[in-house]
Amino acid sequence: MAEYDYDLFVIGAGSGGVRAARIAANYGAKVAVAEEYRVGGTCVIRGCVPKKLFVYASHFSDDFEDAAGFGWTVGETKFDWKTLVSRKDKEIDRLNGIYIRNLEKAGVEIIDGRATVKDAHTIQIDGHEREITAERILVAVGATPFLPDIPGIEHAITSNEAFHLEELPRRVVVVGGGYIAVEFAGIFNGLGVETMQLYRGPLFMRGFDDDLRDLLSEEMTKKGIDLRMNSDIVSIEKKDGELHLTLNDGDTISTDCVMYATGRVPNTKGLGLEEAGVKLGMAGEVVVDEYSQSSVESIYAVGDVTDRANLTPVAIREGHAFADTVYGGKDVKVDHSIIPTAIFSQPEMGTVGLTEAQAREQYDEVDIYKTAFRALKNTLSDSQERTFMKLIVDARSDKVLGVHIMGSGAGEVIQAIGIAVTMGATKAQFDATIAVHPTAAEELVTMKEKWQAPVIKAAD
Repeated sequence: MAEYDYDLFVIGAGSGGVRAARIAANYGAKVAVAEEYRVGGTCVIRGCVPKKLFVYASHFSDDFEDAAGFGWTVGETKFDWKTLVSRKDKEIDRLNGIYIRNLEKAGVEIIDGRATVKDAHTIQIDGHEREITAERILVAVGATPFLPDIPGIEHAITSNEAFHLEELPRRVVVVGGGYIAVEFAGIFNGLGVETMQLYRGPLFMRGFDDDLRDLLSEEMTKKGIDLRMNSDIVSIEKKDGELHLTLNDGDTISTDCVMYATGRVPNTKGLGLEEAGVKLGMAGEVVVDEYSQSSVESIYAVGDVTDRANLTPVAIREGHAFADTVYGGKDVKVDHSIIPTAIFSQPEMGTVGLTEAQAREQYDEVDIYKTAFRALKNTLSDSQERTFMKLIVDARSDKVLGVHIMGSGAGEVIQAIGIAVTMGATKAQFDATIAVHPTAAEELVTMKEKWQAPVIKAAD
């Protein structure tokens, strides 16, 4: 008789949990996964996928306008929010079904319900009388939106609710300065909503290269988004069908919708982890080692719940590495030092490696190559949107330390460039690569002149 009900029990059927469950089952483990909402997790159900669909929808307003410069006469246009939401929901349903079928095909048992940890090997499912035992438990519950404790916060929404609004608001205030905030500001603005974005710091997109941050601010302002830095809401009042916001500088704003995108926190509250002896960090994240193992030998965690690098592809890689190591007999660790990423702002951004500030702090001498220009498509359309590209190079070894791009297709380009940077490519190897013409991306292999700037280390 088996000592445990399962070899592996996964709590959370998001990207990381699903990948770990499938790979472990393929190695022959008996696996179950519990999910209290829908299979697919934040990315598929209420994150990356529906957000990207909304980004596509919001681009058409510019596309219709640009078409005139190429000889097209576009007739009267009309946008219907309910159609977009309905079509999005159908696509999410389709993806949800694929995730379920893939788990079932791998032999993974799916259990509907909220799971909590009772001890190192025991799980309780809400609504199930019997406790379940497993040799190992993998926590992959992701993160949840953070909302500040201010008067009237109950009138605000997060990105979760933004995907299901009954009506498209006429005016919206987006609060925050990260991926989700700038992406939704662009979405709402592109769909014709009067959009304001507030950020409590001096410049949004903290942690990204300063040139990208500055230029994105300029471009979003040109598109009509009202950006307000060093601004935050201290209270929200609902009156006469409107939301009245009081800001930290005393200013007041009336709007129809307030969406908070002020970060996400690990979704560990009430999970029973601390009671089981699992060490949690200051933000509630599961503290893990390089193999995603927690302080309890039989309990592991992957994805946003560990607060290492909160991106879907990272969660997938962590889940796969866990299964390979524990059930595949391999020694696989995830390298979090070089992570290509895209921000589906408008214009789009792609980045990999070190920022200029980080490079100057870590290396004695840094060479900077950068260029800004109007892409070919924008010449006939008369669009004033600029494309920007930047290479950061270690002057001594010639190794490319970072690449930062803003412009159409930046996310697609940075995926390929990420391979080169991960492999340790040099500037000479970039230069030796024949350009693809005419493309914007050819600038990455044709920039020869260094940008002259004072070399001041961040520590100074």
